[in-house]
Amino acid sequence: MNNQESDLSGMDLPALKELRKKIDRAIRSYETRRQKAALAAVEQLARQHGFKLEDLLGDGPSGNGRRRTGGATGGPVKYVNPDDAQQTWSSRGRRPYWFNKALEQGLSLEDLAA
Repeated sequence: MNNQESDLSGMDLPALKELRKKIDRAIRSYETRRQKAALAAVEQLARQHGFKLEDLLGDGPSGNGRRRTGGATGGPVKYVNPDDAQQTWSSRGRRPYWFNKALEQGLSLEDLAA
């Protein structure tokens, strides 16, 4: 057994769960950074060809001059369900069930931050 495995075997369950939360948060942060970098690269490429990315994707302006930037409420994502990264909340509107449940289970806002 290597040194890292022996470090983990000496941890109790709450410490392991806290470590898992930190790792999940780090993975989400990493994935978000990679997605933003990829999006910036694609937007730059579209500009080099004289287009806006929205024009190429068919998500161009709907005519009302407003641009939506997140979930159904239109705001940027601020919170992510740690059990299902597809479930997000912009902190606008009513709190989702998963958000309230996570808080009841002892998670903090920082634990749920995108």
